[in-house]
Amino acid sequence: MARALAYTSPARGHLYPLTPILDELSRRGHKVALRTLASEVEMMRARGIDAAPIEPAIEAIEHDDYEARTPLGGLKRVVRVLCRRAEHDARDLERAIDEERPDVVLVDIMTWGALAIAERWGGPWAAWCPYPLPLPSRDAPPFGPGLPPARGWIGRLRDAALRPLVFSPVVRTMLPPVNEVRERVGLPPHQEIAEMFSSIPLLLYMTAEPFEYPRSDWPENVRLVGPCDWDPPAELPAGLEEVAEPIVLVTTSSEFQDDGRLVRCALEALADEEIHVVATLPSGDPASFDAPASSRVLPFVPHAPILDRAACAVTHGGMGTTQKALARGVPVCVVPFGRDQLEVARRVEVAGAGTRLPARRLTPKRLRAAVREAMRRDAGARRVAEGYRAAGGANAAANAIEELVGSRLTAATRA
Repeated sequence: MARALAYTSPARGHLYPLTPILDELSRRGHKVALRTLASEVEMMRARGIDAAPIEPAIEAIEHDDYEARTPLGGLKRVVRVLCRRAEHDARDLERAIDEERPDVVLVDIMTWGALAIAERWGGPWAAWCPYPLPLPSRDAPPFGPGLPPARGWIGRLRDAALRPLVFSPVVRTMLPPVNEVRERVGLPPHQEIAEMFSSIPLLLYMTAEPFEYPRSDWPENVRLVGPCDWDPPAELPAGLEEVAEPIVLVTTSSEFQDDGRLVRCALEALADEEIHVVATLPSGDPASFDAPASSRVLPFVPHAPILDRAACAVTHGGMGTTQKALARGVPVCVVPFGRDQLEVARRVEVAGAGTRLPARRLTPKRLRAAVREAMRRDAGARRVAEGYRAAGGANAAANAIEELVGSRLTAATRA
């Protein structure tokens, strides 16, 4: 049996999709160690995982991209945060490898320093990606703006013309900082930004068709395994079991994004509808909201028991919450604020699993109409759920990890 070491960024939305995979590895007899958010350590230890906190300095570096005025400005802020965290997560993973002596290392795609250390380490390693993968493809529109897939020769011409315009600023923003991180640990620079993903021996991509666009040119290292949906065990919040009306869950980002106005708008938009609104604010203050009688605003609570009762989810476009709803066949109304959320929103719309309302057009009237329309698209949500199940989830991911470890150990024995 192998010993696996997993390392996450300071985001529950990156730990929770990994949890079923760690559980499955443990069930198969592998020893699993984990470095993650301090707040989640005890819960993971209770699952039989040898968990310890990441370096506190990493959690202290918070995202500020919500203050940017343009998408490119937001990307620059995200890159700065990831580079600052990289100085710490590189050393942190290096220490963890020395302590745990793993046979395989699993690294969050959002920990740039840890990715570099895993590559330099030289043993079998993999990464997981719980957000839309920004790999260029001849079969998908340029990543970022949330463009619809091309149709016919006009659409292909559009993509060909826009790719350099969309990717060039991204490359200029990301590639030099990524290479600085790599240089600090003695790795050669990447020549293209796509190498960040294609150079990883195994990349577990936590989604599946028909939510993700079908592609004929996926790199061999990418495995689509579905969202690996998981939440901490929890009961339905008190009082909701008596609610007879359909429930609409409204969510905001777990890493602060200043998207609380989505909750305010939803409370107003849906106040007179025959539904019950449950809004969660993992990075905000529920006490600052005046909820009508037919609604309630809560801090972070696991979404699973609410979604099991929900008729629709209104999300900011975070991949985790959006896929969590779709995995249950619950249609989604997405109001993207930034980051990768434009791409998530468009995928929901293209899959026929819900609706998309740009944040700049957010008004109570428009949101009410978008939610009503989303609730009529439950058949599309169920198709997405079927695609997720077919991808194999944690079982498929654990199989891929075992294949990676087995092939590397076999090669080492032969050498």
